Amino acid sequence: MAQLVFTDLDGTLLNHDDYGYEAALPMLKWLQDQQVPVIAVTSKTRLEVEELLCALSLHEPFVVENGSGIFIPLADPRFDWTIASHISEQVCQPNQRYIRLCLGCTYAQARQGLHQLSEHLEMPLQGFGDWSLAEVSDRTGLSLSDAQKAQAREFSEPFVNPGIELAKLESAVAKLGFQVLVGDRFCHLIGAGAGKGRAVQLLRQCYAAKHPQTPLMTVGLGNSPNDLALLEVVDIPIIIPGFQGPHPDLVDRGWQVAPAAGAQGWALAMAQVCNSW
Repeated sequence: MAQLVFTDLDGTLLNHDDYGYEAALPMLKWLQDQQVPVIAVTSKTRLEVEELLCALSLHEPFVVENGSGIFIPLADPRFDWTIASHISEQVCQPNQRYIRLCLGCTYAQARQGLHQLSEHLEMPLQGFGDWSLAEVSDRTGLSLSDAQKAQAREFSEPFVNPGIELAKLESAVAKLGFQVLVGDRFCHLIGAGAGKGRAVQLLRQCYAAKHPQTPLMTVGLGNSPNDLALLEVVDIPIIIPGFQGPHPDLVDRGWQVAPAAGAQGWALAMAQVCNSW
């Protein structure tokens, strides 16, 4: 049986407070030795994920901006991206390193969507595209260098909710043909076709197309409601708790809860799963 591991980053593979991942390195190395792909599924941008994967010596596909874009390394023979070619709006021309699958909208469309949303609600809304690099750094707590990578968006726009009721916000966004995801600091305006769950399912299909005779098991790890779509479509969903326990919107689903927070919990939970393979 083959395995795929899909993981959120912030608060999951990466510690919530310091973004550290050292506790997960031995397990990541073991999975790499076993040729089990560990696929990041995150709200981060391509530049942010590329830097992290380089530090982790991982050369896997990854999903960015809350399931808005999938990047599959051209040199990776394990995933057949051509099965998505029948959906012309999803498959873009390959760049130098990746096949780029666009599931949602472009950044320009997301920016226009935020402007339309602001007019519709008659309330000023500001996102990353409205702020200077210093403002993004201040609002996120990132260094200027990291803030620049976070601002290099391709598919979606994080913005601040000034107090709009969630149901009202979601209704307004849907009328404009978008989705909104609520994160710890920002709301994220994404295209109607985007989503972590859809991205996971598509990558699973791309892998299965190259291994049609091999049974496939998927593992998913996440820590917040933003990861719900990911966790719902994998065979083994795992909740990574915070220091105060698992997020209340993820409990009571019968899912495994890691015994610790962050990278340590990620490693311990994956060790339990791997022992059953």
